[in-house]
Amino acid sequence: MNASLHVKCKTLLIFYMYIYTELQKIAAGMFGMEAALFVPSGTMSNLIAVMAHCWERGDEVIVGDLSHLHIYEQGGSAQLAGVHATTVTTLPNGTFDLEQLESKIRHGYPDPHYPRSRLICVENTHNIQGGRVMPLHFLQQVRAMADKHGLSVHMDGARVMNAAVAQGVSPSTILQHTHTVSVCLSKGLGAPVGTVLAGPQDFISRAVRCRKALGGGMRQAGILAAAGKLSLLEMVGRLEEDHRNAKTFAQALVDCDPPLFAVDMAAVETNILRFRLQEPTLSPSEFCARMAQVEEEEETALGQGIQVLMYPHFGNSVRAVWHLGVSPEDTQLAIQKMKFVASQFLKEKLRA
Repeated sequence: MNASLHVKCKTLLIFYMYIYTELQKIAAGMFGMEAALFVPSGTMSNLIAVMAHCWERGDEVIVGDLSHLHIYEQGGSAQLAGVHATTVTTLPNGTFDLEQLESKIRHGYPDPHYPRSRLICVENTHNIQGGRVMPLHFLQQVRAMADKHGLSVHMDGARVMNAAVAQGVSPSTILQHTHTVSVCLSKGLGAPVGTVLAGPQDFISRAVRCRKALGGGMRQAGILAAAGKLSLLEMVGRLEEDHRNAKTFAQALVDCDPPLFAVDMAAVETNILRFRLQEPTLSPSEFCARMAQVEEEEETALGQGIQVLMYPHFGNSVRAVWHLGVSPEDTQLAIQKMKFVASQFLKEKLRA
């Protein structure tokens, strides 16, 4: 009995390892990289990338001041890797001014007064700036600058598949301008968990050691890798639906009468929408709260209660994100709820 159970468990483990290895090979081929590594999360993947590129404590990474890596990852590169970060200004479309970027590159190593510039990080699509897609010519220029000064380029590509779909190109066309990339398998691709880090073989060999030190090596990874494999092979095409849904909702905001919302339709490129409220007495927090709550009057007016979750965001804006779990029908319901909230607010304002 015990021997039979041992054989079954060992066979299952071998099968899981096969799927895990297969996912990494598929990802590397799709991204045009030599090798890839499955890790639990995007935050860990970005940290591993910084650690593997900036192998000596006191190295420096150049990041956008509104990048996810700089704002939302607890300063892990400094806290855990001993890597200093310097920032460049993130422009509204998620890019940088290239002259400013070049001015941040330090020279004169091994002058003991300064850190050593090692890495430039870009983000595609750009989260805080509303899912903006990095232009290919911008990435090409960043890579040329990095090559000129002996630096590497890492892309936080949590949503790079959205960028590829929006630009109508393969992921490898985008990633030819980077040395390494971190790609999320969840969100629009629908996997429950996981990120793939890809790059040259020697980089991935260092990344394996970093992942182990951070607690990211899992014997159970094969189960998760099976979902990740499905995401890469079957779910990329459906991202276009998320983009359409985001544009549909954005247009409904523009068409709202009277005009309560400010939307830059040209900036709605993928599945993330940022918009502003033009009414000073309606804050993003209050609007999001109204969209999330259901009252009896709504059920009477709409025939049902509709709960829509959005997020008060940077610069007095609201952030809304479309993904696998939000259908075109759900988007129409969200539009109904938005119109109801707007009409109720205006009624209350007139009564006040």
